[in-house]
Amino acid sequence: MRSIKLAVLLLIAAGLTTRAQTPAASPPALPAGYVGSETCKICHEDIYNGFGKSPHQAIETNAKRGWMGRGCESCHGAAQKHTETASAAEIRNPAKLVAAAADKICLTCHLNQPTHVGRLESSHAKDQVSCTSCHKVHANGPNGLVNRKPVAINEQCASCHTNIWAQFQKPNHHKLPEGAMSCVDCHNPHGSIRKAMAQSFAANEPGCLNCHGDKRGPFTFEHGPVRFEGCASCHEPHGSANPRMLVRQEVRIVCLECHANLPRVNTTGTIGVVPPSFHDLRSPRYQNCTVCHQKIHGSYVDRNLLR
Repeated sequence: MRSIKLAVLLLIAAGLTTRAQTPAASPPALPAGYVGSETCKICHEDIYNGFGKSPHQAIETNAKRGWMGRGCESCHGAAQKHTETASAAEIRNPAKLVAAAADKICLTCHLNQPTHVGRLESSHAKDQVSCTSCHKVHANGPNGLVNRKPVAINEQCASCHTNIWAQFQKPNHHKLPEGAMSCVDCHNPHGSIRKAMAQSFAANEPGCLNCHGDKRGPFTFEHGPVRFEGCASCHEPHGSANPRMLVRQEVRIVCLECHANLPRVNTTGTIGVVPPSFHDLRSPRYQNCTVCHQKIHGSYVDRNLLR
């Protein structure tokens, strides 16, 4: 009996020894043509180290993404020929591709993000502004590889939109130069169904009402331009030399663009008139419409927007 127990113990010990000596499973073999990011590091160590600190490094470490250990090649393509020849012609460089081709690489991962669904139809895409025009793929930075402080975003946009940035230098402007808000508060740089790539807002409401909520309504007596034409029918959205960022120097001139007893015409012909001014505008008493019509954005109690 004692000899049987000894034999069993020896067999168990042998099994444990064999199991302990079994080598750990090796990482999955790279697909044909791929060399892995560690190979890229040999020549591109500075880029490799920067990439390792960026949000994109998740490609390297998350097996579910399918690029574990070869994050560089997820954008640059299989690198075997490049490593053999050291020729730039043998590797894909997104920075040198046309915008549509470069974007296609980024959208392989980012297409279904809510802020990117309109990218392919955006004016940025149509104007050959690619993702990498604004985003630094290898660099570190929170929330999209760019510095998200308003001042930094505004500087980024202003580098191309110089004519718009000039409007913010006028006496009355939204506080972008001061860093109190940013371009993306109103515009979606990745694309939008609205004009000027404006952020998408509910129904016919202009995005201005997100901040200027006291003008939102709904009012018992609406002022049509506010609800249907948008704030820009009276106000410059970026900046103006006129008070309250108006499109004209005087309030009454803004009002008379509609209230001048002129017929409104569309493709079906004359459809009537906007209520005209019944006042003698030559009189100093009527030089400023808002002295009386104080609720020009809408009123709860007065059809004529007096109060």
